[in-house]
Amino acid sequence: MTSESLAEAITRAGSPVELLRNQNWPAFTFPVAPEFTNWRDEQRSWNTTVALMDQSHHMTQLFLGGADLLPLLGTISPNTFATFRPGVAKQLISVNKDGYLIGDGILFYNEDAPEGLVLVGHHILIDWVRYNVEKAEAAGKDVHYRLEANSHMRQGPPTFYRYELQGPFANEVMEKLFAGPVPEVKFFHIGDFTIAGRTVKGLRHGMAGQPGFEFFGPWADSEPVRDAILEAGAEFGIHRVGAKAYSATPLESGWVPTPFPAVFDDDLAEYREWLPAARIGSVAGSLISDDVRDFYLTPYDIGLGRSVRFDHDFHGREALERHAAAPRRRKVTLLWNAEDVAGVVRSQLEPGTPAKFLDFPKARYGLYQMDEVRRGEDLVGISTDAGYIAYEQLYMSLATLDEGIDDGAEVEVVWGENPVSTKDSVDQNHRQVRIRATVAPAPYHEWARTVYRA
Repeated sequence: MTSESLAEAITRAGSPVELLRNQNWPAFTFPVAPEFTNWRDEQRSWNTTVALMDQSHHMTQLFLGGADLLPLLGTISPNTFATFRPGVAKQLISVNKDGYLIGDGILFYNEDAPEGLVLVGHHILIDWVRYNVEKAEAAGKDVHYRLEANSHMRQGPPTFYRYELQGPFANEVMEKLFAGPVPEVKFFHIGDFTIAGRTVKGLRHGMAGQPGFEFFGPWADSEPVRDAILEAGAEFGIHRVGAKAYSATPLESGWVPTPFPAVFDDDLAEYREWLPAARIGSVAGSLISDDVRDFYLTPYDIGLGRSVRFDHDFHGREALERHAAAPRRRKVTLLWNAEDVAGVVRSQLEPGTPAKFLDFPKARYGLYQMDEVRRGEDLVGISTDAGYIAYEQLYMSLATLDEGIDDGAEVEVVWGENPVSTKDSVDQNHRQVRIRATVAPAPYHEWARTVYRA
């Protein structure tokens, strides 16, 4: 990693868009086995039997503490902290002065952690929180942090193992593990359990929008806990989920993994001086604009409005209130036309310039995937995360579309770049195509939309 700051890199490249379109961002593979059986069966398992996902390695963790921490977080987040307490988690978000999203992550209030709070997610929001903690600490506030990179970047094991148990038979597996009924735990609350004689914490939620828990505890307990879960799940057809299958979970849960960060306006100028350019990532896709603000998203654009509470003052509140009063877009699932998807694949086997390669099970080739969605010649939204779901046998993407475009409408995803960027992750020899898509709700599964959060 070079010492060049993001501000210096933007000056060198000429603009934020030019920097991010052409900056190399290494291909990211979750540091677990790509497949334990095959990714199609592993994907189906969280809809048909039960799945065990190892989340111990791929996310960054920021351990946070200090008496002034919650007031500080309140100044940079629209989340409420009025009732935040041990045993609860929340999807933390942050916005810039104009109410556009910087990033999101899961904040655990875990009294067993030395620092008390743990923010888990991609590094995008974590870096912004780190910057603000450092500023507050320098100003004499009682705040501190400990950064733990993912297993690609870190020496030694993580502090915690994290295992997601999910699927129609998750409760039966847990009843066997606990030798009795599964305790009632509210959504995004943390329960205390015992597995294989070890004390285990369990967050009630699911990465793919199915019933389950995220179990976590000290890394030293990781193997006996994992083995006990697998043994209990054997009679229910449990599948270990590898990196390929796991990468597609956001498509079913409806979570946009890496929204474009709104960090390029005047209010974050000092942050860009602090942030290494190598940490900002890259943008891929057909969306082309000289104005970086055309890539920005509000929390309401991608379904994060539920995290907003106007019960306190925070950076960007006034602008976010305007967005809340008149949302411009909404989060949807786009179901890609099978003939058009097959045409993209077929183009790789025919003479001539092929369409942009479409990977399975995930098609993202930048940290931020931003593809135009058009209705006729009108730009009506942005398609983000895209991939294949084996259970439904559908190629789909998560997108944000203009209000007024109803479920069932047909739109087109513009796939491929024109002009083609110079980053290594994009094939230089490809042509841009349009893929028809049908608008559907997000999350796509009715159970995930109507029961999961209840």
